[in-house]
Amino acid sequence: MFIDSHCHINFPDLAANIDPLLANMAENKVTHALCVAVNLPELPSVLALAEAHANIFASVGVHPDYEDTPEPSVEQLVELAKHPRVVAIGETGLDYYRLQGDLEWQRERFRVHIRAAKQAGLPLIIHTRSSAADTIRILKEEGANEVGGVLHCFTETWEVAQAAMELGFYISISGIVTFKKAVELQEVARLVPLDRLLIETDSPYLAPVPYRGKQNQPAWVRHVGESIADLRGVSVNQIADATTANFFKLFARAQK
Repeated sequence: MFIDSHCHINFPDLAANIDPLLANMAENKVTHALCVAVNLPELPSVLALAEAHANIFASVGVHPDYEDTPEPSVEQLVELAKHPRVVAIGETGLDYYRLQGDLEWQRERFRVHIRAAKQAGLPLIIHTRSSAADTIRILKEEGANEVGGVLHCFTETWEVAQAAMELGFYISISGIVTFKKAVELQEVARLVPLDRLLIETDSPYLAPVPYRGKQNQPAWVRHVGESIADLRGVSVNQIADATTANFFKLFARAQK
């Protein structure tokens, strides 16, 4: 059995087809999924899915790519995180790839999320792109090791993975690992200890081979698990069992 540890099935195209999406999950032995918030205005759609479906969980946060959106406060995030279906704070982090210029606002938003996670006692879901050094630095400065979390859709070096794991974070691998040219990520997928590994789709993005280029969905996280099993020379069941156990250990509020 697999779990999609990061998806955005509240996005309109996926939410409009939620029944077949859930059926495809079941057919592919994907038992649960974590629907991750990207801003506050769309949070109700995330919570509604988690309220309606026992195998869907939610997070609360504002993605670093969203510049023109209501800015969250620590108090607001902590209050929203009291919802019983919320299991994490995020996604949050830094992205120096899509946005340029003075990004101090992004770093401050990141700090707000870490402080909220510590107050709420929930793990963090971290997005980092072209910003690994600052991401690790801020996690250390803010004491994020007190709550831990996950670096989602990991595309950084093994050294960055090690630095994150030293802070108590998990490493989540997406469908990118199935791409032929993703050699560095494939090496990370081989090296991450099984007790620190998660898998995800980041739906509707980054569909794995053999569906590359199509709209992604949680059912296809199975292909991520199969690819990692092949890379490591272990059984698919071993990857499925480990990543499922890791999910419920990290997101302790989630109920099977």
